[in-house]
Amino acid sequence: MNIHEYQAKALLRAYGAPVSDGRVVLKAEDAKTAAGELDGPIWVVKSQIHAGGRGKGHFKEAEAGDKGGVRIARSVSEAAELARQMLGRTLVTHQTGPAGKQVNRIYIEDGSDIARELYLALLVDRQTSRISFVCSTEGGMDIEQVAHDTPEKILSFSVDPATGLSDFHGRRVAFALGLEGAQVKQCVALIKTLYRLFVEKDMEMLEINPLVLTKDGAVKCLDAKMGFDGNALYRHPDILALRDETEEDPKELAASKFDLNYIALDGEIGCMVNGAGLAMATMDIIKLYGAEPANFLDVGGGATKEKVTEAFKIITSDPNVKGILVNIFGGIMRCDIIAEGIIAAVKEVGLKVPLVVRLEGTNVELGKEIIKNSGLNVIAADDLKDGAQKIVKAVRG
Repeated sequence: MNIHEYQAKALLRAYGAPVSDGRVVLKAEDAKTAAGELDGPIWVVKSQIHAGGRGKGHFKEAEAGDKGGVRIARSVSEAAELARQMLGRTLVTHQTGPAGKQVNRIYIEDGSDIARELYLALLVDRQTSRISFVCSTEGGMDIEQVAHDTPEKILSFSVDPATGLSDFHGRRVAFALGLEGAQVKQCVALIKTLYRLFVEKDMEMLEINPLVLTKDGAVKCLDAKMGFDGNALYRHPDILALRDETEEDPKELAASKFDLNYIALDGEIGCMVNGAGLAMATMDIIKLYGAEPANFLDVGGGATKEKVTEAFKIITSDPNVKGILVNIFGGIMRCDIIAEGIIAAVKEVGLKVPLVVRLEGTNVELGKEIIKNSGLNVIAADDLKDGAQKIVKAVRG
């Protein structure tokens, strides 16, 4: 689960990390009051969406122009006007894709007198199963681009959980970033703070980009992005309360409410499978035969008729889906339950695209009989290869 910048800044502030003072604005008429509560004389007006590249992005609507989703104001009135221009409009960045995301929240904060921009992040290194730090002197830009162009400017190291974090780790970051004197001490304290926040809140990623040095020598977190482990949210009702459902894919949101493992993709063949491994294999074989999967969808081993119905409805709600492949290997899952769910869903939402069904395992004959007697226009498949070939042929000829 991701949260907005202003929410991340509030968490940083609560843990004692250095951030600028700011106010969130949900309605344009509140922007002037919010800006007036800050000291100035420079205000930064930031669009709040779950995507990077906001400053270099552009708005679809003509009024906001192509000035980006992060702008500088030199008066309270100007800050309020910029907030009014941004709210309710669609911001397009390299991370949102051409569809963009609607800006429903604005964050106005005090400007900073910046001397240097740096990069700092914590994340879970899945190769070592440890928390890793990533830092670079090239802040304020995409770390992927830095890694591609000048990888020598990135330092990455992990923390051994047996010994834990020490001042050495903070000094290692400070020296890599070229910090001196009192800045080193500030960096060591910040690293301790971020590590504690990361662990205590079960984060997956914490990115400070940029981490800045101000002209008076202070270290400050100028931007913040946080992602949390969805499986640990039951331990953190305070974090769960920060969830902004308008920022999430409606299909993925609906799937989460029915405990379905769903991820939207860019292809044209919808997949409904039981088991993550089989779902990955199904997507692979679709690509092997020349098409692209529209989603990853694992209905789980113990799915009910109702869950299967909802899964089918989620797949058909994607306008990019031109065909559907159901691939079920019944172990705990019974093929007759899948068949009943498919029939119930088709009767409820209709079937406007080709549907190929491959069933194998527990109650497979009963499942096939249920579909055969349903009167639905379903293409039966004998195995995974046969199913993939048939759905690709039905969609692409």
